[in-house]
Amino acid sequence: MNFLAHVYLSGDSEELIIGNFIADAIKGDYSHYSDGIIKGIKLHRKIDEFTDSHPVVDLSKDRLKPEYGRYSSVIVDIFYDHFLAKDWSKYSSVPLNEYALMIYQLMSDHLENMPPRVHTFLPFMISGNWLVNYANLTGIENTLKGMSRRAKFESGMERSIENLRRDYSLYEAEFNQFFPELQKYVQSLL
Repeated sequence: MNFLAHVYLSGDSEELIIGNFIADAIKGDYSHYSDGIIKGIKLHRKIDEFTDSHPVVDLSKDRLKPEYGRYSSVIVDIFYDHFLAKDWSKYSSVPLNEYALMIYQLMSDHLENMPPRVHTFLPFMISGNWLVNYANLTGIENTLKGMSRRAKFESGMERSIENLRRDYSLYEAEFNQFFPELQKYVQSLL
């Protein structure tokens, strides 16, 4: 799952949201963070483990692997955030625009305690309104292009929007099957 799913699955706890949001930028020791942020970092990693080993997610990844190899997991995470954002009102009574503003403000308010990598991408996330723009295909395409530019190796991720367009109903059905199971799993951890 990508940023939107991770923060959404954190519920209302600000520290859990922050930890879940910054987890990918944390390398090595993170014991200097508060207990709540540490819990969020650990939650992020458990969400990733659950997602990466789920047979329904494997169906989505397998469709992409011949063309994108190891980047298939990253692409599926972004596709799945698209479906969460597109159908946001099924998951939250708070409009996506409001929710995104709250997340951006929360991260901005705590930026001084965040890893350098977050300092680098957060301004772009806010100015590009990533969390809201995940809901439309243009936003997903821009996200994939940006990720492709930042990839260490040639990824081709920028082309994967065509895979999403071509097999949209398959990815959507897989997300709709998988996400309730992920929600249930996360609830069992909280």
